[in-house]
Amino acid sequence: QVQLVESGGGLVQAGGSLRLSCAASGRTFSIYAMGWFRQAPGKEREFVAAFSWSGGRTYYADSVKGRFTISRDNAKTTVYLQMNSLKPEDTAVYYCAADRRGGSYNPAAKDEYDYWGQGTQVTVSS
Repeated sequence: QVQLVESGGGLVQAGGSLRLSCAASGRTFSIYAMGWFRQAPGKEREFVAAFSWSGGRTYYADSVKGRFTISRDNAKTTVYLQMNSLKPEDTAVYYCAADRRGGSYNPAAKDEYDYWGQGTQVTVSS
């Protein structure tokens, strides 16, 4: 089992920045990739960004490219999401997810991931 705990959410004005963290514990050696998703009220959970252990590849949704950066610590137990130039439409609960299966990887597919955190609220005021 892998446990994921997100932190770093909060209230920020449009144009501001936040950094989210996702700390993994348990069988972290089994993790192949980690991603961030978000869900706004009344909307589907959507892909934001992902980091694959294979070659350190990163993936981003078009809506956040150039504004958000995903990274990982050297211990491979924490993934970060640096969010800059935040917009009101970025307001959502942000979830961290981990994939343990390896092989072919579709970073934007929710069912790709085996473990999920509880989420952290990000609110961007206009």
